[in-house]
Amino acid sequence: MDIKDQLFQLFEVSDAQADLILSKFRQETFEKNTLLATEGKLCGRLSFIEDGIFRVFKLTESREVTQWMGGKGYFVTDLSSFFFGNPANYSIEALTPATVWTLDKQAYLEVQQEIPDWNILEKRFIAKCFMVLESRVFDFIARSAEERYIRYFEQHKSLFNQVPLQYIASVLGMSPETLSRIRNKLAN
Repeated sequence: MDIKDQLFQLFEVSDAQADLILSKFRQETFEKNTLLATEGKLCGRLSFIEDGIFRVFKLTESREVTQWMGGKGYFVTDLSSFFFGNPANYSIEALTPATVWTLDKQAYLEVQQEIPDWNILEKRFIAKCFMVLESRVFDFIARSAEERYIRYFEQHKSLFNQVPLQYIASVLGMSPETLSRIRNKLAN
């Protein structure tokens, strides 16, 4: 899915509005293991992943927690930092060489000024983000580790051959050993 398709789907914009928004993006490339955002610093960019895989993670006192991973066709940012100017809660790392299209905060504010009903379109985007979060919270409350694994595998098969399994285990809220046990059980 390309960036214009995602703008149509997530923001429900018109063709003219999509073209205006796209004119504000700039292309960036990242080498493997480089950061798009750093925990504790301002994240003033909203990026669309054209190619590559990113992970969103946080260092806690006892371990590193991967909160999200995604590749082509996804937007990535630290929402609290981008929208409210807070220090980033998470770091965002390229797990592979990557190309993104980035809208910086100033360009985003220009879009708000140039599209009269932007607040309605933005609300739809935020609501869709919230729906994903609701689904994820439900999975953690209502599904077993094995069910979470199966669901994640069905939705993100390509990640399993491209990223370290410890990151997948972290996203699923389990230890790498538990993930390994589930994989072995399902393989037999």
